[in-house]
Amino acid sequence: MNLTKIRNLFIACILVLSNAIYAQKTLSIEKIWRNFEFARKGVAGFNGMKDGEHFTKLNRSKDSTSISIHSYKKYQGEGNSLVSASELVYQGKLLPIDGYEFSADETKLLLTTETTPIYRRSFTANYFIFDLKTKKISPLDDTKNGATLAQFSPNGKKVAFVFQNNLYVKDIESNITSAITNDGKQNEIINGTTDWVYEEEFAITKGFEWSFDSKKLAFLRFDESKVKEFNIDYFKGELYPEKWTYKYPKAGEENSKVTAYIFDLPSNKTQLIQLSNYEYIPRLNWSPTQNTLVLQTLNRHQNELTFHAVDANTLTSKIFFIEKSETYVEVDENSMFILPNGKELIRTSEISGFKHIYKLNFNGTQTAITKGNWDVIELYGINDNASAVYFASAEKGAIHQGVYKIGINGKNKRALSNETGHNVAQFTPGMQYFVLDKSDVNTPNSYELKSENGKVLGILEDNAALNERLKDYTLTHKEFIEFTGPAGKLNGWMMKPTNFDPTKKYPVYINIYGGPGQNTVLNQWGGNDYMYHQLLTQNGYIVVSVDPRGTQFRGVTHKKATYLNMGKLELEDFIATATELGKLSFVDKNRIGIQGWSYGGFMASLAMTKGAPVFKMGIAVAPVTNWKYYDNIYTERFMRTPLENTGGYEDNSPIKYAKNLKGKYLLVHGTADDNVHYQNALEFINTLVQANIQFDQFTYPNKNHGIYGGNTRNHLYNLLLDYTLKNL
Repeated sequence: MNLTKIRNLFIACILVLSNAIYAQKTLSIEKIWRNFEFARKGVAGFNGMKDGEHFTKLNRSKDSTSISIHSYKKYQGEGNSLVSASELVYQGKLLPIDGYEFSADETKLLLTTETTPIYRRSFTANYFIFDLKTKKISPLDDTKNGATLAQFSPNGKKVAFVFQNNLYVKDIESNITSAITNDGKQNEIINGTTDWVYEEEFAITKGFEWSFDSKKLAFLRFDESKVKEFNIDYFKGELYPEKWTYKYPKAGEENSKVTAYIFDLPSNKTQLIQLSNYEYIPRLNWSPTQNTLVLQTLNRHQNELTFHAVDANTLTSKIFFIEKSETYVEVDENSMFILPNGKELIRTSEISGFKHIYKLNFNGTQTAITKGNWDVIELYGINDNASAVYFASAEKGAIHQGVYKIGINGKNKRALSNETGHNVAQFTPGMQYFVLDKSDVNTPNSYELKSENGKVLGILEDNAALNERLKDYTLTHKEFIEFTGPAGKLNGWMMKPTNFDPTKKYPVYINIYGGPGQNTVLNQWGGNDYMYHQLLTQNGYIVVSVDPRGTQFRGVTHKKATYLNMGKLELEDFIATATELGKLSFVDKNRIGIQGWSYGGFMASLAMTKGAPVFKMGIAVAPVTNWKYYDNIYTERFMRTPLENTGGYEDNSPIKYAKNLKGKYLLVHGTADDNVHYQNALEFINTLVQANIQFDQFTYPNKNHGIYGGNTRNHLYNLLLDYTLKNL
């Protein structure tokens, strides 16, 4: 070999060694959960303009916010300034904008500032009106700071909002605010917004809607005076704790009495809408062209969904459609009216065994628009001439989400995105353009601006900086696999250690959720959880997840298999998964652990007790320990009431099997959890103590179900990692 070849070989070896050393950056909890080095960027405050050719975008910097305007067809990134940071000043103070809404004529903006969360979706805020012509900024109502849900009327001349449980309307021209209701009272009467359980389980906080002509307001009134209260103590360094009391109806307990009203602005009159027997009013929608209000009601068992059409002029109501189920009917979250007649709507239903899109006429006739052995995930809307429907579905399998367009007649379906991976669309008015948020299991999100035919017009955010940062680390790929459960194949994924050697045996960390409505096995970027699992693989663990029976996007038979017995079949599937893993040559069958949060914490607790001794270690964060302690809308949907289904509640409660606990078990909970009350942990602890069972526990004072804020997530994940390293 000549000297040149030797020198080149030497240089190549040095480069390989250098690259290997450079790539060996190590992950840490602090990088993930304190410094948030792997946080992805999104696209915030995106609003389409009425002309269908422009959109606006909220731009945030460390100290200020601004709003820019862009052309879809000629997208150049920066755009032009619509509202500069220097214009967003009130009384010498820069306003941090959290969101904004245009008036109908796009001459004014309704700005949301200083947002303060209440529960998962609810908040209070200070609102301002910004005149785009005069550049004048003024508070919505400076006597009512801390309002919520402010919204322009369709004609842009008024703003409705809720303040301290009452509904108000502000006339912009006269600068007069009028009270629509005056009986609102904390923990007794709510007008225009919803109670805790509607917010959590029906995903609704706005309990009012404007009519298309801006002359009427439909709104909900909650009388929660007979709902039992729950108390949460906050410990803030004072001699006595601060007490928060709110209404929380547990399984089998009394609900708020909900009624619907229409307020007529010209006459200043409020009238009650008379409806037939019902327990819940989870949705209200106006026709966009007629004075017709559609209300959806549910019975207590949630197996009968009724559609009511209310003539707002006469207040006569007629039932035009009822859907029934032997189990439960999902609340229709996707209703929207078909233009231009305003007498038909499109909706999703699982009546065929899979969730599909239907056209429903007010005369009660329903026609399928989509068909097949796959589930629609989200209904985005219809175009202006009502010729096409846009939606997301799992047509390529439960792990994938693609974006599609189909004719209103059910023909000419085509994909507007990749059909695999995770694709989410945000359409503009008229559906001519959309922002596509796409990722896959090993690739962070990117955001493309696309035309209705799928053509890419520009890149709004590609997370290039995050992708470069990831190259500094030796990461393992998440692989999709299938497990065999007692009733068939289950979707799963696996992450092997970065230096995986098939001749060695590795411990397995199974991360789970397992409950209705949330899958863990999806072909999408997992963010900080994904990076935490990468950290576990760098510490020599195989990380696995599996979606058991009861999870979604595989049709009704799979999804509703767990009805009346939440926990039973899921546990069978998790045990089958662990058993199958234990047979693999590279798995140490004596070192399989399980960890979950919320429903996953319930399942992890059940796995360590009723499922013992399959799992060596279990970690349960904020777990339900008996469904009788949880809220009634969620629990009764799947379990009915404790009186009707005593066996279903007790036979799958970790409390019943506490004496059987084997292995190392860590219970983590926040004392201010308004969702899964700390009571769940305490009742389980009582039973474990009486059975003389040793276990580990960590409590986070003043933290809610998310257990975050300050250094909390960093501390929590250090706790989880340390516990895993010591016990698995």
